[in-house]
Formats: sequence, structure tokens, C-alpha cells
Amino acid sequence: MAICPECEANIEVDDDVDEGQTFDCPECGAELEVVSTNPLELDAVPPNEDEEDEGYA
Repeated sequence: MAICPECEANIEVDDDVDEGQTFDCPECGAELEVVSTNPLELDAVPPNEDEEDEGYA
């Protein structure tokens, strides 16, 4: 069990997750990354500015 850093929802996470793995919060939809497996810690992935700028170049 982990806590979403964005909405503080409890999230069930598989025991075999790896650092760097990403997934979306089922409650708020935030993209999260596993930053530590012991203890299990998640961090929000910042939006990729390159993706936002596509089509404007």
C-alpha cells in the first residue's frame, strides 16, 4: 500500500514493483513513479514540457 502524493489516496501496489516504474493514480489520474521500494514511496511525474510544445515549433 502506498499513498498518492497528489490526492493522498491509498493505492494498492504490487509487491514486485521496481524503482522507476510509472503508473496512474486510480483516484486522481496523476502519473506516479516509484522512487523507492523499501519503504515504498511514490512521487508525481512532472508533465513533459516537450510534449506540451509539440505542434508549436
